[in-house]
Amino acid sequence: QVQLVESGGGLVQAGGSLRLSCAASGNIFSINFIDWYRQAPGKERELVARTGSGGATYYADSVKGRFTISRDNAKNTLSLYLQMNSLKPDDTAMYYCAANTASRGWYWGQGTQVTVSS
Repeated sequence: QVQLVESGGGLVQAGGSLRLSCAASGNIFSINFIDWYRQAPGKERELVARTGSGGATYYADSVKGRFTISRDNAKNTLSLYLQMNSLKPDDTAMYYCAANTASRGWYWGQGTQVTVSS
């Protein structure tokens, strides 16, 4: 089992910044890669950024150059971050942390709301 808890969302003006955090606990050593997804009202959930255990990263084209994913592995804990700069109203969505494991598939957090006003 892996538990994921996101935080850091909020209301920000266009051009502003936010830093999302995701605290992972439980069987974190089973995690293959860990992602940030987002879902806006009426839209499908989309992958925003991904980081693997080897440090490789992936970004959706819509956030490249503006968002940075990072992770911090401490003893028995894993923290995931998403630094979001130059935010746009189109970035408004619920943001989710998601972890993929070899044995049990996907785990999801409850989400944190990001709202960008124009």
